[in-house]
Amino acid sequence: MHEANHLPQWYVVHTNPKQEDRADSNLRCWGVETLHPKLKTRRVNEFTGAVSYLTKPLFPRYIFARFNAHKQLAKISFTRGVHHVVSFGGQPTSVEDEIIQIISARIDENGFVRLGEELKQGDKVVIKAGPLRDFEGVFERELNDSERISVMLTTINYQGRVVVSRDLLERASG
Repeated sequence: MHEANHLPQWYVVHTNPKQEDRADSNLRCWGVETLHPKLKTRRVNEFTGAVSYLTKPLFPRYIFARFNAHKQLAKISFTRGVHHVVSFGGQPTSVEDEIIQIISARIDENGFVRLGEELKQGDKVVIKAGPLRDFEGVFERELNDSERISVMLTTINYQGRVVVSRDLLERASG
């Protein structure tokens, strides 16, 4: 076996369906360091307008675990909730520490991964692409699918609402 296999490294663990939490918890019970990045997604009930939040895995059916593959691979593979350790050519494939650090750095104090910048009602925004490029507006609210944003345009004294894709918006500087 290669010498690197004797040192603890990060690996991708493929879990059974909807058992990321179970696999994570069981691996931690074995004393294995894990990373189970989660997202907090906002949902608006289309009938009542009520807002609720759901916790979802960043990578459904996958978590990261740091262990010594030479000594612990069989034990990890047969842990409840684990489907298998991702491998190529019969060898578990390690993940570089830098990738784990990048993901970890985006986890906030509540344990959720931050994706993009949060926009709050009243924030000044600018449309960064498309036919309305460079138009400025005020962020009003997220629509049901969180990908579309309602913006009140303030450019050229025009007061109106337009719905644009979330990825076309960025917070205006200044």
